[in-house]
Amino acid sequence: MGGLANLGINLPTLLAQIINVAVLFGLLYLVAYRPIMRMLDERSRKIKESMEQTEFIKQQAERAEEETAKRIEAAGEEGEEVIARAMRTGEEVRREAQQQSKQEGETLIARARAEIQRERDGAIDELRKEFADLTILAAGKVIDRSLDKKAHRQIIDKVLEEAPTLKKG
Repeated sequence: MGGLANLGINLPTLLAQIINVAVLFGLLYLVAYRPIMRMLDERSRKIKESMEQTEFIKQQAERAEEETAKRIEAAGEEGEEVIARAMRTGEEVRREAQQQSKQEGETLIARARAEIQRERDGAIDELRKEFADLTILAAGKVIDRSLDKKAHRQIIDKVLEEAPTLKKG
C-alpha cells in the first residue's frame, strides 16, 4: 500500500469512487437503458405492423386486378361490343384500384414516418431530461451537497445542444 500512497492514490477514496460509479451505472441501466429498449422494441413492432398492413393492401390491389382480368375474359364471349365495354370498365377499375391502393399506401407510410419522428423526438427529449436529472442527482450525492438544479440544468442543456451526437433530427 505504500506504493499507492507514494503515487498520490488514496485507496479508500478510490474504492468509494469505484462503488459510486458502479451504483451510477446500475441505476442508469435500470432507469434508462431498459425503458429505452422496451420503447424501441415497441416502435419496431409498430413499424412491422405498418409494413404488414401495407403488404395486405398491396395484395388486395393485386386481387382486385386479377378479378378485373377475369371479368374481362368472361365478357369476351359476349361479342365485340361487350368486349370493348368490359375492357374500358376493367381498365378503369384497375387504374382506380391501383391509384387508390397507392394513395392509401403512401398515406399510411407518411403517417408511420411522422409518428416515428414524433416518438423519436419525444424519446430524445425525455432521455435528455432524465439524463440531466440523474446527472444532477449523482453529482449531488458524490459531493454530498445540494446543487443549484436550475443552473446545472442550463449548463447540461447547453452541453447537450453543442454535442453533435445528441442533437435532434
